[in-house]
Amino acid sequence: MRGEVSPVTTLKLADGAVMDRTIKRHPWHWARWPIGARVAIGAALALGLVLLAVAMVSGNAERSVRMARNTLSIAPVTQGVFHDFIPLRGKVVPHDTIYIDAIDGGRVERVLAQAGDEVKEGEPLIGFSNTNLQLQVIQQEAQLNQATAQLQQNEINLELNKINNERALAQLDYNVTRLTRSINRRAVLFSKGAESEEARDIVQDELSYDLKLKPLQAASNERQDAIRQSQVPLIEAQLKQLQENLRIVHAKLDNLTVRAPVSGRLTDMDIKVGENRNPGQRLAEITPDTGIKLSADVDEYYLSRIRNGEVSDMHIGDETWRLHVIRVYPQVKDGQFVIDLAFDGKSPQGLVPGQAVQGKLSLGGDDRALILPAGPFLEQTGGDWIFVLTPNGHSAERRRIKIGRRNIEQVEVLSGLQEGERVITSEYIGLERINRVDLQ
Repeated sequence: MRGEVSPVTTLKLADGAVMDRTIKRHPWHWARWPIGARVAIGAALALGLVLLAVAMVSGNAERSVRMARNTLSIAPVTQGVFHDFIPLRGKVVPHDTIYIDAIDGGRVERVLAQAGDEVKEGEPLIGFSNTNLQLQVIQQEAQLNQATAQLQQNEINLELNKINNERALAQLDYNVTRLTRSINRRAVLFSKGAESEEARDIVQDELSYDLKLKPLQAASNERQDAIRQSQVPLIEAQLKQLQENLRIVHAKLDNLTVRAPVSGRLTDMDIKVGENRNPGQRLAEITPDTGIKLSADVDEYYLSRIRNGEVSDMHIGDETWRLHVIRVYPQVKDGQFVIDLAFDGKSPQGLVPGQAVQGKLSLGGDDRALILPAGPFLEQTGGDWIFVLTPNGHSAERRRIKIGRRNIEQVEVLSGLQEGERVITSEYIGLERINRVDLQ
């Protein structure tokens, strides 16, 4: 082959002499292949090695794991009675709580009650001073008084205008009557030659003018009276609104004295004389005498199943008390939501706010179902899959399942498992990508 050198071997003769001899290569020898073929074969071999390494890394080495049997919790799948309830730990809280916030705020001048006191509705609790508010009230009061005076003057002007119009019309009636009499008397004098024609015409002209002016004055009076009648109610309404605004302005000063909105026990109040409180800042709470209720945190898994009216049995002392759900708060925080429960009938004596009680909340009746014990595996799988032991018990295979209801002790199995099968119910941390667990 061109460019190819045949190998040479050296032979040693009997007399010590040496001789070189050319060795012929086999026709399938690697060196006799074309360079392109040798490159292609090398690339294929490299690719095969890479695929083999990937298979070794992502294959059974990661899909299975060996674990000690005594470190796992193994439970059978059985047919039994599913108890549809959830455990509850409730906290006693007042049935109603009234919050007291600072409306305008200011400097605390007086503290007239303390936390724990029983207060009556309207009883003063805190006295504030607020110079800026007082100045604002004075300014607003002056503006309102000025506006009130202007409206009152407008109303007076309308009444005066009405009186003037009526007086003008009465004057015209008087002139017509007077001039008519004068014309009649002058007519007699004029017929006897005792009255000049010019004097008679002057009186006649005055009468004609007043007769023409009278209907104009009467029509003007009607129009202005209609306007007055429409404006007076508006002025009265504006005056009433200004008086209400003035009352509100004065109430701002009254708000500097905080009063109890309802009767009850004053709680959570810690205010000292001399400190400043801003508008809207929480001042205290009042718990009216409307009874108590329980507030409990529930796992978000049950949010779609709990409704108002669900029944709960709570253990308080040596007795069991029946309650029902009165409110479900849909906001979920840290994986939990809150429900409120009220006692059926009277509540136990001696309960105090903040006290904790234990019980359970019934979500339905007891039904026969395919069940398995609840375990930590639910936290990693969410009930979508589980490790099922093989018949020989030497390993466990991953299998998809579907679960229904569950409580703190049981899980209802809807599909994927058969009665008598055994499953691993302990923690699955680190087993998310594992398909088989080999038991030893």
